[in-house]
Amino acid sequence: MIRFAEERDLPPMLDIYSPYVRRTTVSFEYDPPDLAEFTGRFRAVTAQFPWLVWDEGGQILGYAYASAPFSRAAYAWCAEPAVYLLPQARGQGIAAALYAALEAILKAQGYRVLYALICGENGPSTRFHEKAGYRIRAELPRCGFKFGRWLDLVWMEKCLPFGDNPRGFPVPWREIVQNDEKRIDILDNFSLS
Repeated sequence: MIRFAEERDLPPMLDIYSPYVRRTTVSFEYDPPDLAEFTGRFRAVTAQFPWLVWDEGGQILGYAYASAPFSRAAYAWCAEPAVYLLPQARGQGIAAALYAALEAILKAQGYRVLYALICGENGPSTRFHEKAGYRIRAELPRCGFKFGRWLDLVWMEKCLPFGDNPRGFPVPWREIVQNDEKRIDILDNFSLS
């Protein structure tokens, strides 16, 4: 049920994301990207980071990906995961499974610190991240403005287990899942049965 996203998945993923932009404060974007912009984002992200979809019989119910929260070299071991689901897919463990698979790949790539930036009024997301092992590190009052009102931001962090100092920068995700057998092993471990 979990697989790596492909460009053919972009229209249904954009259909999932757009209502979050138009009707909620989950995303601080004002306008949904068009398909060309979304495709550009997908290509930029997947050059380094994994992008996963939850596929049930050809229907994309949700997706998760990670990106770089900062651009300076010293932050190279940090990643920012995100997950979006169709409304009917919530509460089934899909988001948790997508996040677990994503985190396994990120850890194998060499990432060590994960950040989640969550609108302060999005209690379900805060609770989801706490359950996944994230801790609140900062609360930023009135830092976003959407729908005619100021919004708080909650900054959460999760440190992945690691030992010594890194030997190099995190590797692209494709190096971790170089062959089909490795890909299947990683993703099957997190698909719901």
